[in-house]
Amino acid sequence: MKIAILSRDPALYSSVRLMEAAKARGHDARIFDPTHCYMNITSMKPSIHYMGEDLLGYDAVIPRIGASITFYGTAVLRQFEVMGVYTLNKSAAISRSRDKMASSQLLARKGIDLPITAFAHNPDNIEDLIAEVGGAPLVIKLVEGSQGIGVVLAETHNAAHSVIQAFMGLNANIMVQEFVQEAAGSDIRCFVIGDKVVAAMKRQGREGEFRSNLHRGGTATLIRLAPAERAAAVQAAKIMGLDVCGVDLLRSKRGPLVMEVNSSPGLEGIEKTSGKDIAGLMIEHIEKNAGKVKSA
Repeated sequence: MKIAILSRDPALYSSVRLMEAAKARGHDARIFDPTHCYMNITSMKPSIHYMGEDLLGYDAVIPRIGASITFYGTAVLRQFEVMGVYTLNKSAAISRSRDKMASSQLLARKGIDLPITAFAHNPDNIEDLIAEVGGAPLVIKLVEGSQGIGVVLAETHNAAHSVIQAFMGLNANIMVQEFVQEAAGSDIRCFVIGDKVVAAMKRQGREGEFRSNLHRGGTATLIRLAPAERAAAVQAAKIMGLDVCGVDLLRSKRGPLVMEVNSSPGLEGIEKTSGKDIAGLMIEHIEKNAGKVKSA
């Protein structure tokens, strides 16, 4: 098969591993920076071009679209869909997952347990906002943030009030969430492919840091999931419409809580922690499903 990998950084671990896995299974794979692609949007003969080259004959696309280029990256991916090319994750599902508020509302509507979350626009609602999540300590998140950026732990009521007021003064869209004390600065990353969790790891924030993201200096260890955790991760991925994703869970007194569903999860941490060929499993999923797509 001919496989296109949409990535802005061909030297990134995930990009390299996907190239290696595709070639190891006998496929012709290439990496394209989606921001350098341009499209001919027509019902007669839709096309995508890359630095003067017409990208024809591709059987599958692996989107590795960063949050900063979601709009244009998903437009490129959507063009491949219009052309009848199989995409490992659909453009609509990626866009849905990038809107933290909309995705939280959708997951809650479908019965997925989440940390108690509040959202408001008017600064007059600050006290009510804090009360909605049970008071301090609480977590304040920028809706557009990623990799732990724009996430603040407010340990006191006054601190929470000041941080929320500051964010609102900047017209930033924020979410306020309960702080799950028993998680102790850790979370669980479940890597979902298709209808199963293929690997999972516990991420622990460094001392004095409540964010567990590996980009923030956290560490990862192999973990065995409880059946309820595995079921929550698979169901969350299904609700979001993602074939491949990272589902982040918190262990709480009331069971697993879904924090986020990541449509472009990194491979380095999960592969090195689990020892599994996750990139190879992604290519295998493409092999099983690429022939089922129909032109839009």
